Amino acid sequence: MHHHGAGLRRILSSEGMAVVLLATLIRGLQAPSLADELPLTDRERALVAYADRLTRDPSSVRRQDIAALRAHDLSDLAIHDACAIVAYFAFVNRIADGLGVEVEVNDPSPDNDSTGSV
Repeated sequence: MHHHGAGLRRILSSEGMAVVLLATLIRGLQAPSLADELPLTDRERALVAYADRLTRDPSSVRRQDIAALRAHDLSDLAIHDACAIVAYFAFVNRIADGLGVEVEVNDPSPDNDSTGSV
């Protein structure tokens, strides 16, 4: 489901992130592994690594993964929220993919990529 990248692009662009930096971030987030050159803080990198592990191999998440998030000053509530958001996206994407849902393109803005890709 590539439309999430378009949403991220729209949000971060509105917050003033440079186009080149934004493109690097989105490509990096779509890569098979977390690249060192991604424009992320250590805290964000820990969250992305956790989300990636939870998405790709949920049964591999261990106490050490949670401890790594706590080491970056994430509260139990923040960790719960991250887990719930990742799980929600996985659920919705599986439902959409399982039903053959196509992304509707109704946004004629220049930010919109009508192919559904980022």
